[in-house]
Amino acid sequence: QVQLVDSGGGLVQPGGSLRLSCVASGRSFSRYGMAWFRQAPGKEREFVAGITWNGNLDVYRLAVEGRFTISRDNAENTVYLQMADLKVEDTAIYTCAIRNEGKRGIVPRVSTDYAYWGQGTQVTVSS
Repeated sequence: QVQLVDSGGGLVQPGGSLRLSCVASGRSFSRYGMAWFRQAPGKEREFVAGITWNGNLDVYRLAVEGRFTISRDNAENTVYLQMADLKVEDTAIYTCAIRNEGKRGIVPRVSTDYAYWGQGTQVTVSS
């Protein structure tokens, strides 16, 4: 009973920047942590970044630390992923997800701890 709509993907050159957005409806957004996952062709879906319900903690996979920033705007029911210094290896379908339980205060890296998913937005990094 929740809908996530993610957007903002596109084609960028290596070293470029892109901001992804995810708008949630149908659930008390401010009570749930959020995360971004990605999946490249031939690879498993992997955790990219996550943020707790109150924004006090954010977690990143090592490969994107220092380049990506996750944030949320509870007034707009929106979570963002600001991506900078993009690399070819970042090419993937990026999908936002909302936690299965509210106000846990942690950021799991496994997809089974997230209940609903966006449709995905394609990010392609190429020269």
